[in-house]
Amino acid sequence: MPKTRQAESSAMDELNVEQPEQIETAPMETPSSSEPPAANKEDDAAAKARERKDRFKALQARAKSATERNLKETAAETQRLATDPGLLNSISRKHAFASHNLLKADTEAAGEDFERKRAWDWTVEESEKWDRRMGKKQRHREDVAFQDYTQDARKVYKRQLRELAPDLEAYEKEKMAAIEKAAANGDLEIVETSDGEMIAIDKNGSFYSTADSVGFADNKPNRANVDKLVNDIRKAEEVRLKKRKERRGDEEADVTYINEKNKQFNQKLARFYNKYTTEIRDSFERGTMI
Repeated sequence: MPKTRQAESSAMDELNVEQPEQIETAPMETPSSSEPPAANKEDDAAAKARERKDRFKALQARAKSATERNLKETAAETQRLATDPGLLNSISRKHAFASHNLLKADTEAAGEDFERKRAWDWTVEESEKWDRRMGKKQRHREDVAFQDYTQDARKVYKRQLRELAPDLEAYEKEKMAAIEKAAANGDLEIVETSDGEMIAIDKNGSFYSTADSVGFADNKPNRANVDKLVNDIRKAEEVRLKKRKERRGDEEADVTYINEKNKQFNQKLARFYNKYTTEIRDSFERGTMI
């Protein structure tokens, strides 16, 4: 019996000794299981850093390209503003004129008809349209000189017609309002034809204007039309005064004549002898003439 108790106590001691070893060894196994997540976190951080670096490089490239493009556009704009458009137009006209003369010389040297060869580049309609345009320009050049007051008034009237910009929408509104008013008063009868067309019939002859009509006296134009009429009159007056000044000459110049005949004689003398007497007259004006 004592041996069995001793054996049992020894077995219990072994168990007590083995249990702490298991408790101590259990925590040692956890670090080996936590190593893979740490490695994954490091890989994710490195990938994000590379992605941010690539995005930063892309932004730098975009900023550089935008700066270069802005510099090029700024240089082009500066060059365009520094260039005289009138000079460019003059160069273009000279180039076209020189090309025309060169083509004409080459065609005549080859024994061909220049006008016939040049007409190959256009259709018949374009050629006729160009001829009408050139004829109109030639008539306009010939019509510049003063002929009589009737022709001058005709030119002014045609110019005013070219500059006229009628308000068709307002005209249609006033027309419909006048038709409705006349129909309500019984002066106008609206009749529909068999094909659906509406026709206005003037019963007593008071709706449509005639030579004896005075209905225009009741018309009240708006402020914009009145201002436009005033501006046209002022512009015509300025043109008249400018032409009058050009005919009479420089009004601010010294008066060295007593009548129109004497003025013409002095102008003729000035054309021939001004280049010799300029210094003497300047000396008189400065008071240094001896």
